[in-house]
Amino acid sequence: MSPETPSVVIVDDHAIFRSGVRSELGDRVEVLGEAETVEDAVRTITELEPDVVLLDVHMPGGGGVEVIEQVAKRRPHQRFLALSVSDDAEDVIAVVRAGARGYVTKTITGEELAEAVARVRDGDAVFSPRLAGFVLDAFAGDLPPEEVDPELDQLTAREREVLRHIARGYMYKEIALRLSISAKTVEAHVSSVLRKLQLSNRHELSRWAVARRLVD
Repeated sequence: MSPETPSVVIVDDHAIFRSGVRSELGDRVEVLGEAETVEDAVRTITELEPDVVLLDVHMPGGGGVEVIEQVAKRRPHQRFLALSVSDDAEDVIAVVRAGARGYVTKTITGEELAEAVARVRDGDAVFSPRLAGFVLDAFAGDLPPEEVDPELDQLTAREREVLRHIARGYMYKEIALRLSISAKTVEAHVSSVLRKLQLSNRHELSRWAVARRLVD
């Protein structure tokens, strides 16, 4: 597997579904392991340390929310992508409040799911289109206006990491080594940040980051 290939643990209480997901993902995602109960999930995730956990919402013993809360005590930065047959607003909001970075329904294709996993690994929040509105409505007003930076908010977590390193003066190859990604990926992130912020070069990026106190 390439270092760029995201790794997952699949958590679902139906073996036939776990097998189907593994098959659909193919070689686009490395499946490190599977779990069918909350207890198994917590142990497996802690031991295998995947980039992303593909997590069913409804399982015996507390479901996806319980898995997230227990894993958070051991791996506070673990990323979760909920994968469920349910598109109920309460399910979506509960699992996102617990700490999931995304929520997609089981009608998703294998290619789309692999892309969603990679995006969650890189810090994006990913939702099936119909579900995004639930989240926006639920969290509207959670942050006071003075804490919302529309420009910064449009950057993914990985783009912010790259931006901070650029502002500290690191070259693309150095950033690639530090973040365990390729120099081409770093370049792609920088290009994306420049486009989103409508800036021209890395010097303007550095000034932008310093002005927002993103650099220690």
